[in-house]
Amino acid sequence: MSEAYDSNKITREYFDSLLVETRYIDAELPSTSMSIFGETFDTPVMTAALSHLHDICPDAMAEFARGAKAANAVCFVGMGEDEELESMTATGARVVKIIKPHEDNAVVFHKIEHAVKNGCMAVGMDIDHAFSGNGGYDVVCGLPMKPKSLSEMKEFVSAAKVPFVVKGVLSVSDAVKSVEAGAKAILVSHHHGIMPYSVPPLMVLPDIVKAVGGSVKIIVDCGIESGMDVFKCIALGADAVCVGRALMGPLKGGSAEMAKKINDITGELKAVMARTGARDIDTIDPSVIHARRF
Repeated sequence: MSEAYDSNKITREYFDSLLVETRYIDAELPSTSMSIFGETFDTPVMTAALSHLHDICPDAMAEFARGAKAANAVCFVGMGEDEELESMTATGARVVKIIKPHEDNAVVFHKIEHAVKNGCMAVGMDIDHAFSGNGGYDVVCGLPMKPKSLSEMKEFVSAAKVPFVVKGVLSVSDAVKSVEAGAKAILVSHHHGIMPYSVPPLMVLPDIVKAVGGSVKIIVDCGIESGMDVFKCIALGADAVCVGRALMGPLKGGSAEMAKKINDITGELKAVMARTGARDIDTIDPSVIHARRF
């Protein structure tokens, strides 16, 4: 794909176009703790809903969960077998299971039931894997997908009995429908450029924040590599972020290296917060963000 079409490149450029002013007087060392779904974590940095990491290290998804637990961070997970999810929740990590929009809703309901039974703190759906790039319905690992209606989403939320997350929201329209469906969180994401020319998540984030009015938690995904990236997301209205590809390299060294990477990103975030006068996540001020005009 040409770079001109690459949603990931566009997203990186948008991140880098946002500049940050400093505020030192009356500043202090901040706290990066974050609460979601009634639980408190040391960092707003969560793992992305990754899957199929078998080639990275032995027992990769369980190591992935152990790394999140060691950093006291939320662990999102994507597609995978039931046994794999069981190995992750057995580590004691606080796991959020994201389910693909399977054509057969019986598969969706089974995965919701299995995730809840095995202690996942929340479940959700990856709505942006419904269509393929050639104009048909998507097929993922041989499994057929299909877009879901608002009434179907309400059924999934009702079946969950735990907080429900809608992943792949990249518009005010889908954000508002997610709230109507009863979701407790939305994940603003273009799924690592699943469609060319996708709007950068941070470009649409302020409009989404305004539209949902604090009725759901807002998490941002795609291209987040540093504490500065995390800061910009939170300053523009996110409650937390998901980091994926930046954790895959460290995961080769096991859960300890992955936890260290989460902690390093959190430390970078803390440094930016200190330099901008934010005492905690809730006092990060959006007015410190400026668009580059030169």
